[in-house]
Amino acid sequence: MRKAIHQSSLLEFKDQILDPYNILASNWSITTPDCHWVGISCGARHGRISVLDLSDTGLKGTIAPQLGNLSYLVSLNLSNNNFHGYLPKELVKLRRLKLIDLSNALNGEIPSWFGAFHEAKYLVLINNYFTGNIPPNTVAKMSKLETLYLGYNLIEGNIPYEIGNLQKLRLFNVVFNRLVGSIPSSFFNGSSLQMISLSYNNLSGILPDDMCYRLPELQGFISTENQISGHIPSSIGECSKLQVLSLYNNRFNDFIPGSIGNLTSLKGLYGW
Repeated sequence: MRKAIHQSSLLEFKDQILDPYNILASNWSITTPDCHWVGISCGARHGRISVLDLSDTGLKGTIAPQLGNLSYLVSLNLSNNNFHGYLPKELVKLRRLKLIDLSNALNGEIPSWFGAFHEAKYLVLINNYFTGNIPPNTVAKMSKLETLYLGYNLIEGNIPYEIGNLQKLRLFNVVFNRLVGSIPSSFFNGSSLQMISLSYNNLSGILPDDMCYRLPELQGFISTENQISGHIPSSIGECSKLQVLSLYNNRFNDFIPGSIGNLTSLKGLYGW
């Protein structure tokens, strides 16, 4: 019975979108087992649909609420299509999700109910039209996040302090938004952070002198076109794994710490 619900939910999703390249038309039908449909993978143990990956297929339309019935889904990837409109709240039922990639042309604010995705490791929402703030209480509940990509949206306000408390976060990207204020001090407690991309916002404040001691895994710090001021941390040479450093067009003073010469892993250095 549940399997029939999953199949009918996918067919309703198909009926509400445009498929200009007929990618789904060929085998998304009741005559073909849904585990053999394009973009579908099923779990070996229970045989339920666990992966929906329709990335880069040219699909157009809105995301149907019926997708919320796919209760065994652990990976949802609809990226690089032309889905628009608001995310249906029914997706909150997908409590097993570990990967969520909805990089399209979606509208509205980042839903507060994303906080129900306690198992999520990867949340990618780039290239949309999301507005409003990054909801701090929502982020705080997603404690297993390793990747948080929110770049190329219309997000405003501050970077929530709570993001710095995500102990497993490795990649953080909010480029090309409308964020303001300082980088939260909690960010520099994120010992697992490897890549921080903040470019093209209106962020201000200073970088702490002990930044590299507090971020021992840091491989990239990219903050082009912001308003960060003060001096480059004197301990910058202690970021032994740093490969990319971009501080172009901020408000740093002209002093360049000599320790920058210790960055033997550096592959890209962009001025300030």
